[in-house]
Amino acid sequence: MAPLVLYHFPVSPPSRSVLLVIRNLELDVEIKVLNLMAGEHMQEDFIKINPQHTVPTIVDDEYVLWESKAIITYLVEQYNPESDLYPTDPKLRGIVNQRLYFDSTVLYARVFSAVVPVMRQAATSIPQEKKDAIKDALRTLDGYLDGQDWTTGENCTVADLCLLATVSTIDKIGLDLSEFDNVSAWYDRCSSLPGYDENGEGAEAFGGFIKSKLDEPF
Repeated sequence: MAPLVLYHFPVSPPSRSVLLVIRNLELDVEIKVLNLMAGEHMQEDFIKINPQHTVPTIVDDEYVLWESKAIITYLVEQYNPESDLYPTDPKLRGIVNQRLYFDSTVLYARVFSAVVPVMRQAATSIPQEKKDAIKDALRTLDGYLDGQDWTTGENCTVADLCLLATVSTIDKIGLDLSEFDNVSAWYDRCSSLPGYDENGEGAEAFGGFIKSKLDEPF
């Protein structure tokens, strides 16, 4: 059986979230880094694997899958279906899924909206309303964490790993998390998770790139 292969871009939060899940599942993986800034995802060989030429993408034997949330839930169900990372109880799983969608459609979406003009359009500042939108999403996350250690309850789940990839990015681009007490405590708690430092390296690289383009701190 061929090894699990991850096509990965270390600065990408969705790509880092998949690697965090792989590390927490303790899976053997072959990592193939594609530099999107250099257009390596447009190479013919990769487009044959994924015609949408997006990362992260996994190849598991002959099975190919992309979109980070689809990948992470597949990996748990395929390799450790009893894991607390993606609980089998429908009500608990529903909460995990809601937090995953919150990350994709609210928190990460707002971060992406704020930084993409810097990345692609030579913007040198981030409008205040986009900063405020990120803070508003962080207040929601702070509420999810009120009275509990993890974003869905007593156990760390794939939702925490995905949100960690996003929140570490927010931290490294320079937004002060200290006003969000629950988020800050959770973020510190995440430091014990497998892959935390590896994720942080990618977030640091992304944050450094963004900060180098800005006329003033985030």
